[in-house]
Amino acid sequence: MKRNSLYPLMALLWLATACQSVQPLSIDYMLPAEVSFPASLKRVGVVNNMPASPETLHMPTDAEPPKDELEIRRKTEYYTGDAKITTESLAESLAAENYFDQVIICDSALRARDLTPRESTLSREEVNLLSHDLGVDFLIALENVQLRSLRRVSYLPDIHAYYETTDVKVFPTFRIYLPNRHGAVSTILSTDSIFWEEVGSSDGEVQARSIQKDELIEAASQFAGTTPVRYLLPHWRTAQRYLFTGGSVDMRDAAVYVREGNWPDAIALWKRHYEQKKGKQKMQAACNIALGYEMQDSIAAAAHWAEKAVEITRQRAEKTESENDLSYYMFAYSYWQELQERLQGIARLDAQMRRFEEEP
Repeated sequence: MKRNSLYPLMALLWLATACQSVQPLSIDYMLPAEVSFPASLKRVGVVNNMPASPETLHMPTDAEPPKDELEIRRKTEYYTGDAKITTESLAESLAAENYFDQVIICDSALRARDLTPRESTLSREEVNLLSHDLGVDFLIALENVQLRSLRRVSYLPDIHAYYETTDVKVFPTFRIYLPNRHGAVSTILSTDSIFWEEVGSSDGEVQARSIQKDELIEAASQFAGTTPVRYLLPHWRTAQRYLFTGGSVDMRDAAVYVREGNWPDAIALWKRHYEQKKGKQKMQAACNIALGYEMQDSIAAAAHWAEKAVEITRQRAEKTESENDLSYYMFAYSYWQELQERLQGIARLDAQMRRFEEEP
């Protein structure tokens, strides 16, 4: 899965160029699903509604990466994924999260015995019958899974070796159905990619060791079943954060409080530093304060202080037009964006997690 990498890249720039000490930290936090299910939907049926010879519903439109000077060969191939494996993978992934009370799987191809082509989506009558037979509140149906494989072989003269990469993009299509409703209530196209690499002393050695077609389809099909989980369920994200620890006695003392897990006292020292300093040091204090509040799950306060850091660095970058000040601005702005994402998702996440509240 690709994400905006601007924030960590800029942070690495400061690690290399900043005079002040910078300490990397990791933070785990939960994001809401894109689809929200009422708490009354406790049992889900996962079904395989993919035809034996599917039409391509979602084909890649992005261009292949450009060929570099070391590349000697490439090959692009398209496959239909294994629907049974993808259906089982989705059911297992949903069950592992313990979000629904029950996950029931029907991995038999519902259209395997069709004599004439028909619409790919499930009819209202089919949804009602399946929901009743499986004893579930709603259905998630796999309706297509396409794979695109790009193999690239390069020769690395510095180490006299051949290097092969196999990048497989998966294009599964899932739909959500509720009983007594006409048509799907939501469609999920969860495009993602899986990657392999091999190194050998000869082109033939690399080819002999590279992943083969059957294994590739099996692994990619299994992976495709895991991709919609982030759309369907609240999920954890691990993010990199950076703490400024130098520049004054207050900043160094605050870093001691951080090591002790004492964020309130650290914030108090950063606020004093913020009031006393200007420019980069003021911005660093604001970023630290934002991080302090984020670590205490006070996301609104964290976003407020990150916005202060953005404004400080924006004014400074406009005044000096230096690359260093522009980098500080990009750093602060990227952090503020992540906090905005968290802030905007809080209400939706609270609603999605309400199903775990004890009933009176």
